[in-house]
Amino acid sequence: MALALLGAIFLFFLVLIYLLAGFMGRTTSFPLGEKVGVVEVLGVITSSKKTIEHLNQFKKDDSVKAIVLRIESPGGGVGPSQEIHDEVRKLAEVKPVVVSMGSVGASGGYYVAVPARRIFANAGTITGSIGVIMEFTSVQELLGKIGLSSQVVKSGQHKDIGSPLREMTEEDRTILQGVIDDVHVQFVHAVAEGRGLPVEEVASLADGRIFTGRQAMEAGLVDDLGNLQDAVVAAAEYAGLDGEPRIVYPPKDKGEVLEYFIQEAVSGFGRGLQERTGTGLQFLWPGVE
Repeated sequence: MALALLGAIFLFFLVLIYLLAGFMGRTTSFPLGEKVGVVEVLGVITSSKKTIEHLNQFKKDDSVKAIVLRIESPGGGVGPSQEIHDEVRKLAEVKPVVVSMGSVGASGGYYVAVPARRIFANAGTITGSIGVIMEFTSVQELLGKIGLSSQVVKSGQHKDIGSPLREMTEEDRTILQGVIDDVHVQFVHAVAEGRGLPVEEVASLADGRIFTGRQAMEAGLVDDLGNLQDAVVAAAEYAGLDGEPRIVYPPKDKGEVLEYFIQEAVSGFGRGLQERTGTGLQFLWPGVE
């Protein structure tokens, strides 16, 4: 009777897990059978931490045989985009990685996709935008009108380069342009390596222009036109899975409800501030607010 009771409790919780997973619109990560993992890259890329954690979770999970990277992003910071790119490249050496682009997978959103074995886009997906951008806002005249001035003490001539409190000099512009050009070359080489294209061919497309998914396929930047399900099926085929593939998403770790809302409010404010001030190098298509 004790064994029967324990078995009944186990079955109850197993059914409960599956019901909750279906209610939340996610396939459970309960470790039974072989699955295709889906990692989402959503919105402006300001941090790589969570995405890398999810990629590594699936990399270590033997039941996850292939990974689909679902991208809905106009790009973001250079550093986080490069970090995710490198982790995708490492993962692709161990397990099949397929990319599915939604409405937009541009600039840094495209950068993180290029190490994958295969890239799917919708016919109207906005992609490409291979380039680097830095934006600076000058408030010097505004401060003068309201009677405020700034005094800067610095260790070198260019320590306050890009400051909104003074006009940009030609020397400042030359230095910043050199930084942007170097990072742009890194972007071009990453695309050429990931897509198996000549550097010169990628460079001819890397003037910041955007493409539709269909245009991108004609240019060799994506492989196929298709949706998320098409990408899942392709990933399962690469992994040698039979039948309809089971999908698993990374488990959500939001903590307590109050703590979650506080964290979301603070991080949302920080992301909004960073996006508006435009500080730092960015792989970003500015067409999405």
